[in-house]
Amino acid sequence: MFIGLALLAGVHPALAQPALGIVPTNHQVILFWPITTHGTNGVLQSATNLVLPNWLSATDAFPVNYGPQIAISVTNAASARFFRLSMVPPTADGMAFIPAGAFTMGDTLDGESDAISTNVYVSAFYMDLNPVSLSQWQALYSYATNHGYTIVHTGTDKAANTPVETVEWYDCVKWSNARSQQAGLTPVYYTDAGFTQLFTNGDGGTTVYANWAANGYRLPTEAEWEKAARGGLSGQRFPWGNTISETQANYYGSTNNFAYDLGPDGYNAIGDYPTELAGTSPVGSFVPNGYGLYDMAGNVFEWCWDWYAGPVYPAGSPYLGGTDPRGPVGPLSVRVLRGGNWSDVASLARCACRYVDVPSVAYNYVGFRCVRGL
Repeated sequence: MFIGLALLAGVHPALAQPALGIVPTNHQVILFWPITTHGTNGVLQSATNLVLPNWLSATDAFPVNYGPQIAISVTNAASARFFRLSMVPPTADGMAFIPAGAFTMGDTLDGESDAISTNVYVSAFYMDLNPVSLSQWQALYSYATNHGYTIVHTGTDKAANTPVETVEWYDCVKWSNARSQQAGLTPVYYTDAGFTQLFTNGDGGTTVYANWAANGYRLPTEAEWEKAARGGLSGQRFPWGNTISETQANYYGSTNNFAYDLGPDGYNAIGDYPTELAGTSPVGSFVPNGYGLYDMAGNVFEWCWDWYAGPVYPAGSPYLGGTDPRGPVGPLSVRVLRGGNWSDVASLARCACRYVDVPSVAYNYVGFRCVRGL
């Protein structure tokens, strides 16, 4: 729902009206909706324009008593602001709700040649607040291997609460299936187009099919990942704005090479934990983005579902626009990685930056996080 406060100053809906509504009162505005129709849990964001909207959480909103309705009051509403209210279905702890909507994917701020800006619509989904941690990986690894899964890499990292690393794409896909089964959900990945043979074994050369209607855990598509990373912002380099420093992400500073890198130079000291070697930082170490997601820039690269293809974009590429693109039909050579990592420079941590690798390789700067459809 979009509400233009400057345009609706004279609207006074009745209390019992069974619809979303708005009531202006001096320098406050009350937004309300019936409990029975729309539920009780919502995400409210605001922006000052709808041309290049920077959707930010409405931190000046608070609940109020408004009869049989769920209601919130927004202060400082004298100037023109637009509000977006997304109702959030309940989910398990540890995931954030990413509302449906269109966003500008890609950018040409720094000469990107394979991420030409386009408009993409993405359906609502849930995403892990953090990259999968070593402790999460290890706990489910035991479950998976005891239930017929063959996962090549056991996963490594320095501490239980740091992102798991050294996991290949196939490992992450099988691990996601095991996570779904453990949670009593329908797994997403199979080795046949009819979705009868669950993907539990196999590596390079295995064709993996995704059942997009399943409610289990899976890797994000490239479009889902970038929409989530931007956190409601538009046209910015990073999840929080246009510059980066070591107080915002775990990456390798190189201030002489990038005017938007505020440094300092070298490895981020936070990666010394708990040893003196450079590396990953504990999950949740930095301020989250507008959707409440941590480490969407730096720390570890994150695997996506999509095969990688640059211009001229083949059918299925998210850079052709459209609704819920899932990448070109493979098999191609490499899968998409996003987000930068602790050992690479700021340019790779930008929201629009695309990185790639062979899905059967694993490195100490690559991890992942899961999503779920509604």
